[in-house]
Amino acid sequence: MIIFLYGEDSYRTKRKLEEIILGYKKIHKSGLNLIYIDAKEKDFEDFYSNLRINSMFAEKKLIILKNIFSAQGGPASGWQDEFLKEIKNLESLKDIIVVFEKDSVDERNKLFKTLKKEAKSQEFNLLGGGPLLAWLDKEFENCKAKIDPMAKNAFLNCTGNNLWLAGNEIKKMADYKAGKMIKKEDIELLMRPNTESDIFKTIDAIALKNKKQALIFLHKHIDNGDNVLYLLSMIAYQFRNLLIIKELIEKGNPYGNIAKKSGLGPFVVQKSYYLCNQFSLPQLKKIYQKIFLIDFNIKTGRIDAETALDLLVFEI
Repeated sequence: MIIFLYGEDSYRTKRKLEEIILGYKKIHKSGLNLIYIDAKEKDFEDFYSNLRINSMFAEKKLIILKNIFSAQGGPASGWQDEFLKEIKNLESLKDIIVVFEKDSVDERNKLFKTLKKEAKSQEFNLLGGGPLLAWLDKEFENCKAKIDPMAKNAFLNCTGNNLWLAGNEIKKMADYKAGKMIKKEDIELLMRPNTESDIFKTIDAIALKNKKQALIFLHKHIDNGDNVLYLLSMIAYQFRNLLIIKELIEKGNPYGNIAKKSGLGPFVVQKSYYLCNQFSLPQLKKIYQKIFLIDFNIKTGRIDAETALDLLVFEI
């Protein structure tokens, strides 16, 4: 039996893996047949030999196989081809193989397509909107904490859809309030706005030609201690996404195909798609080149970092 876990939301993917492992340990208490294989470190034969060895306890094995898509070279050479050759045999075994990939996977990959068809697969996309709020409610409930409805937006403004950050902050807030209602002022006291979320607000302001608001957002980050080069890298990341999506739009791709062809998550595409209308493709290419030039000038000491950010906003 093969279980395939993947998706951009590495938090929920990891949670599902932990759930499978916990369920296995409840039945097979020795734990001797719980095996972890990293495709970056072991070759296919190491993996396959574990399946051929009979358990002295006649227990079903649980093999966690990770990095089969991201491993390249060295021991990883030939992994995917070998796995494809044996997939029918692997699927028929009584043992459980969990193919776990914490990063996004190219859906055009032959092994990916085969696993989607042959294995019991589960995809974990980034949460947004109603599903994200439902997840938030459930996590607070699991921590025996209550959050005021007015505080939820303030909380998500600090975490966005980063569930690793959100999970840690929920535990922190639950401990701080110790069973009492978590209010908006508690969020404002103990949490900081999410940098990536606010950077997108900055880019939104730039796209709408509101340079004054964009500068206010940027200097708020700097006043809070955020590194200028980090802020620049976040701006570069967002404009790269806009450039990728704009190129696909101009090639005639409908909205529904863009997430699949771009390799970006649905949530990222949703946030970026309409902003693309504010720029032409040549404009986005010029901005992207300008960002890298400014990065170079900062690192070589040709310009002060804060001044460079201000100039970037004025020149876009």
